[in-house]
Amino acid sequence: MSDPLKPLLPGATLGVLGGGQLGRMWAHAAQRMGYHTAVLDPDPQSPAGLVSHHHICTDYLDPQGLAQLAALCQAVTTEFENVPADALAQLAAKLFVSPSAHAVAIAQDRAREKAHFVQCGVPVAPHAVIDTPEQLAAVSDSLLPGILKTSRLGYDGKGQLRVRTREELNAGWATLGRLPCVLEKMLPLAAECSVIVARGRDGTCVHLPVQRNLHRGGILAVTEVWAGNVSAELAQEAVAAAHAVAEGLRYVGVLCVEFFVLADGALVVNEIAPRPHNSGHYSQDACDVSQFELQVRCMADLPLTPPRQHSPAIMLNLLGDLWFSQQLGSDPNSSRPTEGAAAKRGDPVAPPWAQVLALPGTHLHLYGKREARVGRKMGHLNITATTPEQARSVALQAAAVLGMAPF
Repeated sequence: MSDPLKPLLPGATLGVLGGGQLGRMWAHAAQRMGYHTAVLDPDPQSPAGLVSHHHICTDYLDPQGLAQLAALCQAVTTEFENVPADALAQLAAKLFVSPSAHAVAIAQDRAREKAHFVQCGVPVAPHAVIDTPEQLAAVSDSLLPGILKTSRLGYDGKGQLRVRTREELNAGWATLGRLPCVLEKMLPLAAECSVIVARGRDGTCVHLPVQRNLHRGGILAVTEVWAGNVSAELAQEAVAAAHAVAEGLRYVGVLCVEFFVLADGALVVNEIAPRPHNSGHYSQDACDVSQFELQVRCMADLPLTPPRQHSPAIMLNLLGDLWFSQQLGSDPNSSRPTEGAAAKRGDPVAPPWAQVLALPGTHLHLYGKREARVGRKMGHLNITATTPEQARSVALQAAAVLGMAPF
């Protein structure tokens, strides 16, 4: 393992478990800074693997693959939260790994995650852990209506059900396979926001500005970031909570903390993602240090300087739906189609990128995925401007061109 007081300088090789779009953007950031990159991912066409110096195409728990990654690299990170924590633990015996297997394991389990929030003293929604029929029967009626979530392997709205009555709760638990779950009381929401922090091994912790988010169908659709997008008091509270969560984990790396803003103005922590996050993509074009450069700096023990946002920004998430809506001229206000509906639409058609890029301040980021599918994250569009009003105006024009619903 490298000396924590001695940074890994450009020319070293950094590795990542996971070859998705986050790994691809991390690799681009690392390469721009002069590092070699290695990716371990079982998909031979993984977006990150296609752009890295080394692609170890094998399972995340393959001993030979992990040994090869450890031999190539001086430090390793992860780009998705469901990477086996045991793989991180095995690598940590040979070299520096961030975030730690312990931190990732907590983020992978909603029950442990909630317990960590409580331990850190940050506000969470009223909830109950349901692992057994006895715990199901003991759930208080005060938690209904609520959202039943599987404790593990849930993301982008998956593994979740809304339950209004005890009968629906019982049926919902059966629908989810009687797996360990967390029931959260449904609260009146006014908005959603997130904070991305980066914490080094020396305890230095910096953060990006508070991001205001809009989700559709459980998937992030729009992020808006500028001074005043949330109140100063709320921003201060969110940043303090995010730092507390990172400090409590003794976290090293980039961490996203997601929040609900309630109708009465109160803030509750929803969940964490132990990696860069969709809501931080705007930082590539609107900040002097992006979330991906922060990830590289954490791995390499380089100084963490507070990122500065130089332009109001909006990020539009580009899902595969857009490749199908173009050919039909579908109503942008309609709900997104089902997988079956998409199958009847024929071949996907690329959105009109030239029209989008004719708009001022647009920055297109596509992930190199060969097949567009409904709900699949294909890329994002960052819009920067000199004022929030200009950013919103251009973003709404871009959304209309792409066939996205206004916001």
